[in-house]
Amino acid sequence: MRRSTALRLAATTTVLVGLAATGCGTGAADSPGDAGQTSQAAQPDAIDTAATVDVRLVLEPTSLDIAGTAGAALDQILLDNIYQGLLTRDEDNKVRPSLATSFKESPDGLTYTFRLARNAAFHDGTKVTAADAVWSLRQVTAAGSTNPDAAALASVKSVTAADEHTVVVELAHRDTGFTWGLTGRAGIVFKRGTDFSSLAGKENGTGPFKLAGWKRGSSITFVRDDAYWGTKAKVAKVVFHYIKDDNAANNAQRTGQTDIETGANATLLQPFTDNPDHTVLRGDTTDKFTLALNNAEGPTKDVRVRRAVRRAVDKAGLIKILGGAGKPVGGPIPPSDPEYEDLTSIDAYDPEGAKKLLRQAGYGKGLELTVQIPTIYPAEIGDYLASQLKQVGIRLTVRPVEFQTWLDAVYTKHDYQLSVVDHAEARDLNNFANPDYYFGYDNADVRTWYAAARTAEGDGARDALLRKAARQVSEDAAADWLFVSQTLTVVRDGVTGVPRNFTSNRYRLADLAVAKK
Repeated sequence: MRRSTALRLAATTTVLVGLAATGCGTGAADSPGDAGQTSQAAQPDAIDTAATVDVRLVLEPTSLDIAGTAGAALDQILLDNIYQGLLTRDEDNKVRPSLATSFKESPDGLTYTFRLARNAAFHDGTKVTAADAVWSLRQVTAAGSTNPDAAALASVKSVTAADEHTVVVELAHRDTGFTWGLTGRAGIVFKRGTDFSSLAGKENGTGPFKLAGWKRGSSITFVRDDAYWGTKAKVAKVVFHYIKDDNAANNAQRTGQTDIETGANATLLQPFTDNPDHTVLRGDTTDKFTLALNNAEGPTKDVRVRRAVRRAVDKAGLIKILGGAGKPVGGPIPPSDPEYEDLTSIDAYDPEGAKKLLRQAGYGKGLELTVQIPTIYPAEIGDYLASQLKQVGIRLTVRPVEFQTWLDAVYTKHDYQLSVVDHAEARDLNNFANPDYYFGYDNADVRTWYAAARTAEGDGARDALLRKAARQVSEDAAADWLFVSQTLTVVRDGVTGVPRNFTSNRYRLADLAVAKK
């Protein structure tokens, strides 16, 4: 049976800060939650097309095999830059053409016809044809597919080539998420016959950049593909520097080692605010920092315990100590998704109510739980949770783990009680409609509503069903949603075209430009 969900987990490329941020001669902004601006300078008339841009990121990929390795770190740098799908998303998370310059949906919603760019080519010079696209989509839909986004094409009945540049996809039923699914890994067009096992350290994509080198533990370098079939990239080289520590990243930006600092610490912005040499950009994300509660076993199998945990945690207080650049949501859908509804009134902060629920569940004399948190996140999150839960009689042991350990123990083996991780992808309510996902949550109504939403005849009907499902997920306390982050990016003067929104999901480089000195 094909996996029914993809993993989209990100590091702190959004605004996460800690109380331990000291030294380095920095201080907090007056209102960290309001820091940054939502616009940037226009591209100058004279640009340096031989420029190199150095970018700070946080979470380094473990492999470059985007066809088989899970994790948002790959999507972030590879989508739109190295590899391209039939469709893509823009800065506002809207579906846009990519390798398919246009597409048409049949009136019954069961047939999609895609017209491919006639001059598109792979990095080895081979022309892209419909046969490549058909082969690629069939690898995703094949039984036993290991593509992390295989579920996105679960509705596909057949994929054929009408001619050398036309792809026709027949669906078994209407699917309101089909085109969105093609904007991710499921829609990538590989050269026909590609050996996916060879992609761990090399590539043969169609994007405006090529992979030039990977210094594991340090950096990944892209260079412009001067033979690119579309509009050429405006810079010659981009180097991604993986710097986990916020202070180190801040120093790298201040001293000119990096030109762009993503995931800037909201309390360390003082050197960059009102500084003509830098601009701070504020952007939206779909990064949902989620306190996972094991629904399948242990004390948190009891909904009363899960609800007690949720009521014990003051989300506003957590957001405040983390710099203020976040928003409580109360449910699994972020504000940028069309089906969003504010669910913060469900199991709102209520320590006395939490104690009552624990007594009802048989834990009036106390309860011991353990939370596993990847070390890429600030230690203050675990400390805050422990302090909050202690007030209602829960002794929380915080266990910091390496991200790979988390992937093995929590995500794969489901061996945990509580866990914190950033679920970065948009429109991922399907995680709660999948009993096999690591949450262990299973509600028949939610599964029914989600399935009905996928086959709805219009966006309005779809969104209503998804809101209904999301509310039920929250009422069942399937998890606790600590906050949705905003992202802060520090940009050196003279650099334009910098991605601002949804930068954990993809970091599109095509518009980057550097002013000629």
